[in-house]
Amino acid sequence: MLSSISQNERLCSSGAMDIDSFSCDEDFFDDFTNSAHLFHDDVLKRVVSINSPKKQFNILNKYASRCRRLNGDNLNFSIYEREGQVISSPSVETLIHLGAEKFIKSSSKVSDELSVLSHPYPSSVLCQSEEDCVGVRLVQCLLSCAEKVDKKEYEEAYKLLLECDRMSSSRGSVVERLVFYFSEGLYERIDREMGRVTPKGLGKKFEDPLVAVRSSDETMIAFHNELPVSQITKFAGMQAVVDNVGEARKVHFIDFEIRNGIQCIILMQALVDRRGDPLDGLRISAVCVGGETRAGVEATGRRLASFAGSLGLSFSFEVVVVEDLLELDEKSFSRVDVDEVVVVYAEYTLSYMIGGPDQLHHVMKVARGLRFRVMVVAEVEANCNSPVFVERFVEAMLFYGAYFESMAGCVRSEEHRCIAEATCFGSSIRNVVAAEGRERKIRHVGIGVWRAFFARFGFEETELSMSSVYQANLVVKNFASGSFFTFGIDGKSLIIGWKGTPMSSISAWRFDVPSDSNAL
Repeated sequence: MLSSISQNERLCSSGAMDIDSFSCDEDFFDDFTNSAHLFHDDVLKRVVSINSPKKQFNILNKYASRCRRLNGDNLNFSIYEREGQVISSPSVETLIHLGAEKFIKSSSKVSDELSVLSHPYPSSVLCQSEEDCVGVRLVQCLLSCAEKVDKKEYEEAYKLLLECDRMSSSRGSVVERLVFYFSEGLYERIDREMGRVTPKGLGKKFEDPLVAVRSSDETMIAFHNELPVSQITKFAGMQAVVDNVGEARKVHFIDFEIRNGIQCIILMQALVDRRGDPLDGLRISAVCVGGETRAGVEATGRRLASFAGSLGLSFSFEVVVVEDLLELDEKSFSRVDVDEVVVVYAEYTLSYMIGGPDQLHHVMKVARGLRFRVMVVAEVEANCNSPVFVERFVEAMLFYGAYFESMAGCVRSEEHRCIAEATCFGSSIRNVVAAEGRERKIRHVGIGVWRAFFARFGFEETELSMSSVYQANLVVKNFASGSFFTFGIDGKSLIIGWKGTPMSSISAWRFDVPSDSNAL
């Protein structure tokens, strides 16, 4: 199940940059993400005629190269063999692929003999149902609309959006739901660019995307409990912590997004069960930005204290409250014992700091000052931060398409899934598509970008052990659709995918304190 990503498919991370060479984190991530797209030109040349004049070829083949990342040079067309059974229903990735191909052919003079996103099966074989055919037409229509918006041909774009409305629904097929939410983003983008308010655009209120993704609503908790990616992240991440703290007798675990604290329960059990010297004490510090979430974090602390008591574990819990992350510093945490091993854990939270002025830069300096033994990071593995609108749009379609399909296969409660899609994912998609500048808060980037960023602080990537991979495999075996989740190694990090499309990364970082501790 493990696959290794070839060197020429990785984002280049050599050459650490001067930490003061960018005015804020947003500049760094925009510049680096844009250069990462250019890196795929060698892939583009293998599959596109050099005479192809349309820039859409570049955009859609960068999309195609992303599909290859977990599967070598073979695209995954979702004809899977599992325990002798062939599952021939085309995946969302395939339907997007076919819709993109039709879009390219309809908007260029390229011969029908040229298959830009080459695949071994004709459309008639892959699209065996009316639902599949509708899905392909929807993708084609949506991409055409995005192109019109990019060209500021708003009247034509609006006509295409009405056609998308006719064929899509928030409770339809996976592609229909995906197109529904991307259409909402395009409606809002048109409103923003035309300076108007319409019922389907800016007139339709959405929850702030950063509030939505951090929701502790019971429905969202139930939803995450049914989604393997969330559990894979926690079990593999906590195994990485245990692997790196060694036989430490005292551990200080700093969590930047504790939520319901399931990862802490996993860690407690693993530390108690480990061989060697028993643990003398575990201290957990939960960072809480803004007072409105403090009550929930304190409730999590009480549950964790109760569980620690049942294990006979010496335990303490503190909530570190700041109104702004820029207020955080080493003194925000209780005094660290000299024999206490510090662990920093950031699960799906660092990317949300990219849009804030200097927040991520500041948090990394604080983490560095704490002299952590290991920092474990889980992040979305997607390139949704390109400053080029259409590139960002296509990358987001690929990522959210895989996520929507995985939810359809794993989440038993349709009501839970629909609520999650409407609140969490719907608001995120809308933000990625419609917003620019400081208002664009969802800025997912891939592990290659994180690798370059962490290198600026002297953080060194450390290899995840096979025990972490084993934990990930154990999790997926508990789900009916678990065999469709794939694992890959990029550098020393674990990449989690759905049918080969990257979804999340888990990485571990160490920091050796330099002789000049005031550096950076």
